[in-house]
Amino acid sequence: MLFTSAVAAVALLATQASAHGAVTSYVIDGTTYPGYEGFAPATSPKTIQRQWPDYNPTMTVTDKKVMCNGGTSADLSAPVKAGGKVKAIWKQWTHAQGPVMVWMYKCAGDFKSCDGSGKKWFKIDQKGMTAPPLSGTAWGTNDVLKNLYWESTIPSSLAAGNYLIRHELLALHQANTPQFYAECAQLQVTGSGSGSPSGDYLATIPGYASQSDPGITVDTYGSKATTYTPPGPKVWTG
Repeated sequence: MLFTSAVAAVALLATQASAHGAVTSYVIDGTTYPGYEGFAPATSPKTIQRQWPDYNPTMTVTDKKVMCNGGTSADLSAPVKAGGKVKAIWKQWTHAQGPVMVWMYKCAGDFKSCDGSGKKWFKIDQKGMTAPPLSGTAWGTNDVLKNLYWESTIPSSLAAGNYLIRHELLALHQANTPQFYAECAQLQVTGSGSGSPSGDYLATIPGYASQSDPGITVDTYGSKATTYTPPGPKVWTG
């Protein structure tokens, strides 16, 4: 009986942890690439996605885990043309209030030495709240809740090279208790573009905003605010 109870408790914890959700596959220029699935990511097949330890949220914007959910390397990378499409797919997602933000980072060399450090991260896509109230469903994360995917376009002028792409869901359903969910994948961008963002478009991760940023610490059910601005820099479209 004790053994059965222990097994049930472990199963419950795993279910609760996995209930949050993570990117589990990608469709890039029409080709599907697997991500991690289940609660044992180390047993997943080789993938373009940087390995992460669990589905659990990161709770502070300054935690190093917020960069790629703790992922530091991947065995594979995917080619994509500048101007091409990247679709991230979730098997489950449960929260309707919060922004979706899609970031990229240009690696100086190969992926093994690309650690995401420095002020080089930039947004290529995002959706916050498009209509009040804050407690409503006019949010980017509600689109993920309904559709279980998010598709973005790589800027057509982006210079070729090795890049990380980071999909971030910021769940704001608990008052002043933000939950960051982010995964990174490895892309080889091709094309003849020479564009790259600079200045106000660039940020470091972790630390792209303060924990007290109004886009991070917000009471979506108690606030009377009618507008919302996602944290971090504005989107670079090239």
